[in-house]
Amino acid sequence: MTAIAVTGHMDLSEGTVPQVREAIRVLLREHARGELVGVSCLARGADTVFAEAVVEAGGRLVAVVPSLDYREAEVTADHAAAFDRLAAAAEVVTMPYDVADRQAYEAANAELLKRAERLVAVWDGTPPSGKGGGTADVVEQARALGLPVDVVWPEGAERA
Repeated sequence: MTAIAVTGHMDLSEGTVPQVREAIRVLLREHARGELVGVSCLARGADTVFAEAVVEAGGRLVAVVPSLDYREAEVTADHAAAFDRLAAAAEVVTMPYDVADRQAYEAANAELLKRAERLVAVWDGTPPSGKGGGTADVVEQARALGLPVDVVWPEGAERA
């Protein structure tokens, strides 16, 4: 079994999504040995692109939801259908927080890393913002834990 988690930007430009999708497909083929397990918070952008690629590859999806109110408070109308479809196809782990806040996101990220053998980071290399819970923070945490990190940022990729 190979367990791969994802972190990444939510604001990928429309033209970047197909490039990222293909890069993730290639990584999943390269690293999946036996059963593939993908771990994602199912956020808009990189998390969803990754989750869709895992399902497409026949893998098992584990969704880590940061809080009890996450769906209602954080999932936008344009992302709700994808979130619901992927959550229905996944084993869902909901963190024990009532509200989607920094503490909930940090706990969800820690859970992602706990379940992973490697991390895919759809990341433009921007350093941590100091707010905690962002893509750069998760990359730093994964590296500190000794997890291999595959950075995906194809040439010409942009954030919206």
